[in-house]
Amino acid sequence: MNFLSFNQAGLMKAICGVACGLALGVSSPAVLAEKADKDKPINLEADTAQYDDVKQVMVAEGRVLVTKGTLVLRATKVEQREDPEGNQFMVATAKPAERVFFRQKREALDEFMEGEAERIDYDGKADVMRLSGKAVLRRLRGAILADESTGNLIVFNNTTETMNINGSPASASAPPQRVRMMLSPKADKSLPPTGGVTTPVLRGTSQIEVRQP
Repeated sequence: MNFLSFNQAGLMKAICGVACGLALGVSSPAVLAEKADKDKPINLEADTAQYDDVKQVMVAEGRVLVTKGTLVLRATKVEQREDPEGNQFMVATAKPAERVFFRQKREALDEFMEGEAERIDYDGKADVMRLSGKAVLRRLRGAILADESTGNLIVFNNTTETMNINGSPASASAPPQRVRMMLSPKADKSLPPTGGVTTPVLRGTSQIEVRQP
């Protein structure tokens, strides 16, 4: 077995799942991440990498950079595992004062999805992606920011097509963090249908849920 190829394949299943979750979180499920990315070569760089074939666990550490077509993931550490049923689970973390970064182009549009957080978790069994710690999720039209959501925790459920954004209460070292969202109108009515306008449902002052109609 080729050690690096196996690790990349397992890692990218999880990362590509996160990519679809990001793309679906702000737009229609009909407009996904760049389809051509699946046929592009995978490049993984890190200071160290370890793989346990028995436990089906891979750990890459130190300036981890994963690219596949338009997909880019940067983190300090990436842990990926697979359960006996073949479900993929990934945890990407950053060192203090830094954040994990994620970016991918959307299919058939000059748009990109970007995400940043101190930690990104992906649960392939539940198809749920979590951005935690100074979390930001953006949609860019070309180089122009179109939508942006910020909070302490952003959770996207790909099965139910819902996104929950939580703030955080005040602490001894930091003020409370409120949820903030900026949503732009559609840029061009001639673009493929997006399945409706995203409708925010408020939950108090520190939590918001976004549902796809």
